[in-house]
Amino acid sequence: MGGWELLRPAKKVPTTRWSSSNPMSTRPRLSTLSILLVGEFLFGLGDAFLIVAGVGNTPWTVLAEGIATVIGWSIGKATFLVSAAVLLLWIPIREVPGIGTLLNAIIIAATIELTVDRIPASDDILVSFLQVCLGILLIGIGSAMYLTANLGPGPRDGWMTGLQRVTGVPIGRVRVTIEISVLVIGVLLGGTFGYGTVLFAFAIGPVVAVCLAAAGRIGSED
Repeated sequence: MGGWELLRPAKKVPTTRWSSSNPMSTRPRLSTLSILLVGEFLFGLGDAFLIVAGVGNTPWTVLAEGIATVIGWSIGKATFLVSAAVLLLWIPIREVPGIGTLLNAIIIAATIELTVDRIPASDDILVSFLQVCLGILLIGIGSAMYLTANLGPGPRDGWMTGLQRVTGVPIGRVRVTIEISVLVIGVLLGGTFGYGTVLFAFAIGPVVAVCLAAAGRIGSED
């Protein structure tokens, strides 16, 4: 298989040899659970690199940082608070969380909590830019891993798809509305918005698509 084949973006989440056949399974295979856990750790680590870079977080982390600033919590704890609040929003739209949904809320927040103070910060613009790029790459890889595990969407993704199902509004419009809303609220609360946020917004879609394609091809090999 040529190296360029791995870089062709996926149009949907592929089924791999580690994918769960039942997203609501409470006893997934060890390989499936391992992929899920590593993926969510990498996602949280990527988020931590963006936070440390200090030039703009992801929209949801801008919100978490803003909340953390207001209530005096760490950003990791505020991230978990946001995830828990979003899960409550699943109730009126009758979405059901899987084990991956719950672990997503716990592991990503815990990873941010444990790593953000251990990653060296720098005032060098180039270093900050490289940290943003590394963060986006890690989030892309982590997203592809936990999505292909197929053990339930993350709290935010599940809320987005649930709203689309209930309202009938196109998924792209729902996502943009949610992302802009949480970003504006986060900025007003004191979260960090900058070129890192913009770079993330433009790059994360293609990066996740490429990582999903790579996961699909790797996971389909005998």
